[in-house]
Amino acid sequence: MKALLIVDVQVDFLPGGALPVPHGDVIVPVINRIQRLYPLVAATQDWHPPGHLSFASSHPGRKPFDVIMLNGAEQVLWPDHCVWDTPGANFAPGLETGHIAAIFRKGMDPNVDSYSGFFDNGRRRKTGLAEWLRGMGVSEVHVAGLAADYCVAYTARDAAMLGFKVTILLDATRPISKPGFERVATELAGIGVRIVPSNEVLR
Repeated sequence: MKALLIVDVQVDFLPGGALPVPHGDVIVPVINRIQRLYPLVAATQDWHPPGHLSFASSHPGRKPFDVIMLNGAEQVLWPDHCVWDTPGANFAPGLETGHIAAIFRKGMDPNVDSYSGFFDNGRRRKTGLAEWLRGMGVSEVHVAGLAADYCVAYTARDAAMLGFKVTILLDATRPISKPGFERVATELAGIGVRIVPSNEVLR
């Protein structure tokens, strides 16, 4: 079975949000249109506690988009975003959620970031998404959402490494950085991830 994964389509990642993805809002009607074409839809939600160590505000003297070493790994420092139980963590106002069968929240551990919908960045904890997909009989996932060069890319990579057939829907995602996404797209293609417009796989 095939499933659609909607990654982090949240207020803080839209124009006007705390960490806006350029033109991130244009994917919402695309995702709404294609959801009903899938037998199963799941979503992820960035869900950080206040003071998360990925926030620049947690490191005096640092500013957003600085890169530091955090617990032995490179960490981009972000503006405070998607703090749990705040309006910025909510799904985009126009996103239809009636077809979403399950929501997997990530980033709750204050000490480690979590781009992927499957694992935290240290790969210490699972979200349960892979087990749920397998339990539902899913063998193929199509990934949409924000941002293409971070959470969408990490989710797609992990899905492929876990044995799922994976496609990123190009018209249903947007990157923070186009050059950044071009680099990661080459890596993803090398492990078998397709990156195509939705009309090429949903006919």
